[in-house]
Amino acid sequence: MEEVRLMKGNEALAHAAIRYGADGYFGYPITPQSEVLETLEDEMPWETTGMVVLQAESEVAAINMVYAGAGCGKAVFTSSSSPGVSLMQEGISYIAASELPALIINVMRGGPGLGTIHPSQADYFQACKGGGHGDYHAIVLAPSSVQEMCDFVSLGWDLAFKYRTPAMILADGIVGQMMEKVVLPEQRPRRTEEQIRQQCPWATTGKKGRKQNIITSLELDDDRMEQNNLRFQRTYREIEKNETRCELINTDGCDYLLVAFGSMARICQKVMELAAEKGIKLGLVRPITLWPFPAQQIADAAKGCKGILTVELDAGQMIEDVKLAVNCNVEVKHYGRLGGNVPTPDEVLAALENLFINK
Repeated sequence: MEEVRLMKGNEALAHAAIRYGADGYFGYPITPQSEVLETLEDEMPWETTGMVVLQAESEVAAINMVYAGAGCGKAVFTSSSSPGVSLMQEGISYIAASELPALIINVMRGGPGLGTIHPSQADYFQACKGGGHGDYHAIVLAPSSVQEMCDFVSLGWDLAFKYRTPAMILADGIVGQMMEKVVLPEQRPRRTEEQIRQQCPWATTGKKGRKQNIITSLELDDDRMEQNNLRFQRTYREIEKNETRCELINTDGCDYLLVAFGSMARICQKVMELAAEKGIKLGLVRPITLWPFPAQQIADAAKGCKGILTVELDAGQMIEDVKLAVNCNVEVKHYGRLGGNVPTPDEVLAALENLFINK
């Protein structure tokens, strides 16, 4: 039977992980995502599903625990917020180079530095451009609702295991903290050790008498390291081909186009209503995967438009990918608030009018 609950985005994410049959969580508390760990501690899944829940001594320790668990073929994850994810970047790079599936949650707050505990989207570069060193990508999912915070847990893990690469749920503090009704999935059983061996033959199982796989990101032979990187790039091209996701709203025949993700996409839907009252035809593209980025979908939606406005809780990061997508065929402008301030729909509409219509 369908179970509907009222909860925060962070709480929904934790419940979804338990119901996915997760093997382990390793994390460290930091606002505005601490409810992930708190909810897991309250639910005590180690008593019901056998899931390990551990508060690590630091974010560096947490991501390396995830690295180890992923190497064993386990469904493991961590969560943090912007400064904490910065500390995890080396570990994420190691996980990507070792071709391991893992789920990383980033509920963004304002920066740079320690910044503020208020919401931001300024980790776009950190998440979508690799963040750590080397030529790698993580799949990046951007939820805009509590329901998607829940749904993207299973999607993130399924993609991570399919392509043997880390996946990140990149939420902003608004989505993590707001409360909405959410339909929770049914409980999945955790996989047995035999199922893990069958599904993840590359994993190291620690079983005596079995040939052990070696999990490492180190390769001292330059030619083999180049071949590894070429294999990674082939995987990324496959992901771009098969897993690019976005939502298109009223993009056919629109005069102007908004591009926004996460909570800003929700604000932009209200902007569209206000614009319609003034006779302005606005369309909206909401990237769901920030990597792979829906460049072709944006280019198609922009045909015939007079201008594009990216709306972001940052100084303008996603705008670079939007400009690349349309290849200078349409003028692209940015509007955003910084330091944890959130724009109102009226402010966004005024920016659109000032930048394009009344200029």
